[in-house]
Amino acid sequence: MGKSTLFNALTRSTQADAQNYPFCTIDPNVGIVDVPDERLQKLAKLSKSAKIIPAIVEFVDIAGLVKGASKGEGLGNQFLAHIREVDALVQVVREFKDDTVIHVAGKVDPVEDKAIINLELALADLSTVARVLERTRKETKSVAAKEIGNKLAVLELVHKGLEQGKSVRDLDLSKEQQAMIRDLHLLSAKPMLYVLNVDEAHAVRPVSSDTVVICARLEAELTALSDEEAAAYLHELGLEERGLDRLVKASYALLNLITYFTTGETETRAWTITSDTKAPQASGVIHTDFEKGFIKAEVISYVDFIVGGGELGAKEKGKFRIEGKEYIMQDGDVCHFRFNT
Repeated sequence: MGKSTLFNALTRSTQADAQNYPFCTIDPNVGIVDVPDERLQKLAKLSKSAKIIPAIVEFVDIAGLVKGASKGEGLGNQFLAHIREVDALVQVVREFKDDTVIHVAGKVDPVEDKAIINLELALADLSTVARVLERTRKETKSVAAKEIGNKLAVLELVHKGLEQGKSVRDLDLSKEQQAMIRDLHLLSAKPMLYVLNVDEAHAVRPVSSDTVVICARLEAELTALSDEEAAAYLHELGLEERGLDRLVKASYALLNLITYFTTGETETRAWTITSDTKAPQASGVIHTDFEKGFIKAEVISYVDFIVGGGELGAKEKGKFRIEGKEYIMQDGDVCHFRFNT
């Protein structure tokens, strides 16, 4: 369905086998991808930075699932263990029609494909939950702990939902309930992003917030071009940016991630945190000692940094702020952290 072709284009590599037959991916492929952010270049220019270090996202490509995978069809679900600890899932669904490109089900039906994959993930989770549920029931007979009783109730609720073919993410569990089963790394509990693999003629199209439209074949072609040539080609097609850039940004949004920056003559760097992160924890992303000895954060918003022509200009305009331990970081904050060693 173009899954491995897309992975190769995304990581600008050929490490994933992308042949025209089902199940050509056997071993998982792991790729590190830079998060596109035009702000880095502008910050680095003003700071006269020697280098730029973008934020990154790690993608893992595994063998595709088919109907009956939980019962051993295709390659079964033997490779799902490779993605149990990822933060989110990206499901590549084929929409393009091409008789020369094999579809494992013999027909192109993106709606049915999505339903099949989601059901197989739920069935894989059902097997996991059933084992833990049986063990937990035995524990409640010997241990009268309230925590075990609460976990048992959550497991029974989740088990019932999975038996009905529902994804855990659709069960409306509270944060406390989610925490009780987090160590199970259930696949259907993870946020899901859909990539609709289309032909070139349909690459420009508005979709829902959980879907990114990409022409994998086009993206593969773009990787062979220079940045200037790729930009010109995209312009001809009416596209503002690569589909892969949209995918990385959508992945960021799905996980509720934001970026803050550090910048100076040595380097300009992007750091990834969740949108509810406070300043001490944000500093800890750089080094754990920063969080332990946190004193304050010196903050300038990205816009104020650019308008001021750099740190000095922003300070002169009164846009320099001192923030304490309760400050919640904002996307685009340019920071210096002060800490005790």
